[in-house]
Amino acid sequence: MNTEKYLNKQQIKIKFTDKELYKDFNSIKVGDWIDLKTTDMVTLREGQFKMIDLGIAMELPKGYEAWIVPRSSTFMKYGILQANSIAIIDNLFRGDSDCWKFLVLATRKVTIPKGTRICQFRIMENQPQIEFQVVDNLKNANRGGIGSTGEK
Repeated sequence: MNTEKYLNKQQIKIKFTDKELYKDFNSIKVGDWIDLKTTDMVTLREGQFKMIDLGIAMELPKGYEAWIVPRSSTFMKYGILQANSIAIIDNLFRGDSDCWKFLVLATRKVTIPKGTRICQFRIMENQPQIEFQVVDNLKNANRGGIGSTGEK
């Protein structure tokens, strides 16, 4: 295991709106992505949009953001799609009432139990400062367009 990335841990303040739901949060093994849960039972009809409460708010450090995506089994089990493809929580969304939500669109009628691990997040450093250089031509070979990799 590469321990270098764990030597300088960031401390992040986190608030749970349902402490019982996340009572084991500090004992979970933190991997690349961390699961988030539904705070209530959610019933959706086909075509319905909903912002599902995840029961947490965080004070992310300056220079960091959180990305929220579905768990790999979410669509298969519940027939819901993340409505905004990926959610980005920036470090300005840090107030006491700035609770994270999972924006979904239901493809079928479904009931999701309270406490369901429905999505996951990771904390990332913001994109570094960059400067674009405008040119008339790029000197690289063309790949052939979207979806063309590996085709002959």
